[in-house]
Amino acid sequence: MSTISHSFETNFEIDVPLLIVGAGAAGLCAALAAKEAGIEPLVIERDAVPAGSTALSAGLIPAAATRFQRDKGIVDSPQLFAGDIARKAKGEADAAVVDAVAHGAGVLVEWLADRYALPFDVVDNFNYPGHSAMRMHGLPTRTGLELINRLRHAAETSEIAILPRRIADVLLAEPDGRIRGVEILRGDGMRERIGCAALVLACNGFGGNPDLVRRFIPEMDGALYFGHPGNRGDAVMWGEALGAKLSHLGAYQGHGSVATPHNILITWAVIMQGGIQINRDGSRFCDESRGYSEQAADVLRQPGAIAWSVFDARIAAVARQFEDFQNAERAGAILTGRSVAELTGLMRVPAATFAAEWEDVENLKAKRRQDRYGRQFAPEQLCVAPFHAVKVTGALFHTQGGLAIDSVGRVRRLDGTLLPNLFAAGGAAAGVSGSSAAGYLSGNGLLTATVLGRLAGQAAARWSH
Repeated sequence: MSTISHSFETNFEIDVPLLIVGAGAAGLCAALAAKEAGIEPLVIERDAVPAGSTALSAGLIPAAATRFQRDKGIVDSPQLFAGDIARKAKGEADAAVVDAVAHGAGVLVEWLADRYALPFDVVDNFNYPGHSAMRMHGLPTRTGLELINRLRHAAETSEIAILPRRIADVLLAEPDGRIRGVEILRGDGMRERIGCAALVLACNGFGGNPDLVRRFIPEMDGALYFGHPGNRGDAVMWGEALGAKLSHLGAYQGHGSVATPHNILITWAVIMQGGIQINRDGSRFCDESRGYSEQAADVLRQPGAIAWSVFDARIAAVARQFEDFQNAERAGAILTGRSVAELTGLMRVPAATFAAEWEDVENLKAKRRQDRYGRQFAPEQLCVAPFHAVKVTGALFHTQGGLAIDSVGRVRRLDGTLLPNLFAAGGAAAGVSGSSAAGYLSGNGLLTATVLGRLAGQAAARWSH
């Protein structure tokens, strides 16, 4: 149980200018930025090797006006990006934070590429829902595991100290909220206390805490959790005890396309390129193109909490750029039929119902028409044999609510003033997705983790001097 202590001795075993809790994308970006600013950060991590929710993602960071976009003739701007974020969140996200991440993302991606040799490029053969331009930047394997491994390598090369198998469970704070240090539980069962001039919480959200999920996100109670089990809500509980403002705790990133029972993420390219989802009765049930996050709850509401994503070989070729999709193929999760009838038999769904749905969608594509749910189709999305299907379920990936922060990650009190030396980034902080899953613009999680991680690291370093 994460707690706050206001009564403590100040003879710490270690005393550092900047302590960072969590070695995911947010924590490592914070550490790299602080090191560049002349501060020696210390990072503590609960796992033996840093992974976190970053490793479970596709590793894509949305960014505007980068040289990678310009090289491919993609016109974009931070202003356009900020407008997309705000629109998806229905104006509920903090405008200053939205502006900070939209303007900081391009700088962040080019910084990681130039300074630490991360080989980014832009996904340019399909676009994600809600984005006005192709701006998803990824690494060659299109996996979060590659991203976290490269960030860890950058930190190690920069001689940043990362202490593994350390769980922070007690914050040591003055009555005014000033953080003096952290008490940690080591892997060997011993305890130690680390003093710090500034603290960055980069320990993600509360997706791994069923009680908090039930309390704040009841629609995902009992859903498959596709995040890191260590995301127990420490930052939320510490913040509540410190009198920090908590914001948008009902927000989360879900995903409506996790292959089951294999538990492999299936890229949303299968939908955006013209695929559809049907339930086990053979019927479509919504506009799948709104976004993969809100689709999670829609899939979970279907009979058996499953759906089938159906697409063709052209779409599969686009999806194959993602290592996860290749893994799904190797695992036998992707079914293949030489005709719709053959595929129907493999899926074991009502043939007449599915055939009617499929024919209706293909006719809409040919005529560039909208369907009954408002989804717009186009002729270039027409599907031809062979056809594919994958059985999927909806899952909770990570929470998007958390500690309310300013534009550089400083944590706010309930009255809006700032706590003296506490910063938050990634899932520990409130994101830019508003109050629900529907406000999540593709990539918001890694966007705020990396950009606000860097900004928090820079700001914390200034505080620590």
